[in-house]
Amino acid sequence: MKNLLTNPQPSQSDYINAIVKLGSCVYEAAQVTPLQKMGKLSERLHNNIWIKREDRQPVNSFKLRGAYAMISSLSEEQKAAGVIAASAGNHAQGVALSAKQLGLKALIVMPQNTPSIKVDAVRGFGGEVLLHGANFDEAKAKAIELSKEKNMTFIPPFDHPLVIAGQGTLAMEMLQQVADLDYVFVQVGGGGLAAGVAILLKQFMPEIKIIGVESKDSACLKAALDKGEPTDLTHVGLFADGVAVKRIGDETFRLCKQYLDDMVLVDSDEVCAAMKDLFENVRAVAEPSGALGLAGLKNM
Repeated sequence: MKNLLTNPQPSQSDYINAIVKLGSCVYEAAQVTPLQKMGKLSERLHNNIWIKREDRQPVNSFKLRGAYAMISSLSEEQKAAGVIAASAGNHAQGVALSAKQLGLKALIVMPQNTPSIKVDAVRGFGGEVLLHGANFDEAKAKAIELSKEKNMTFIPPFDHPLVIAGQGTLAMEMLQQVADLDYVFVQVGGGGLAAGVAILLKQFMPEIKIIGVESKDSACLKAALDKGEPTDLTHVGLFADGVAVKRIGDETFRLCKQYLDDMVLVDSDEVCAAMKDLFENVRAVAEPSGALGLAGLKNM
């Protein structure tokens, strides 16, 4: 995985090799999650609809995969200094648990308005929490500043090759669980999950259509595709806060542009309907960002 540490734009083969190798270490923290059929919805839509149950991870999110992939790949010197991250939710918990699993110090910078339940969850996984800033961008700036002062490694939520490769382990599981996938709908916030899933699936089953799904009020990838480069959104909606990202990552944009087949935008009503379907079909209680992919499927 050396190329993913030193090369800001690894090749597809570099990514595939890393994802395969990560399959032997990511599961020290993460779990293989079911690809569960949604029976009622499948009948209603006359298609076999499957949902990847990443809500069953120890941190209830796929974010653990990318966090552990990067943190476990650090040098012994970097591990000794500890890691730092900025997040208001799932990435924070993924970093905290990964660091705890590896016996490292983790400092998580969270916006001052972060709900106490999320702060407590990070602390419950062993992370030290610093509340700073009015939003994610201010928290991130503080985390990067502290990483330099304390010589700690900053663990980005999506825009790093190792984080992307870690999320790609999810796609490896999917291919082993269901052999005849036609479409895969994947939510897009910063693009790490979509990039990791797409680059793996297109290598082994290029006929699969991979559709990125964004919230209409947080469509940073769509804005970047329209402009031809990453660009800042002037406003980001907070209903689906897990994908409320102002600017797509540079590397995730490069990969999504190359490997995604199409994009779908959904509104809050469509997301709410998908959340209802998830509960009625598989008794999954999903946050809005977790229901985005299903909302996109129903929108097509």
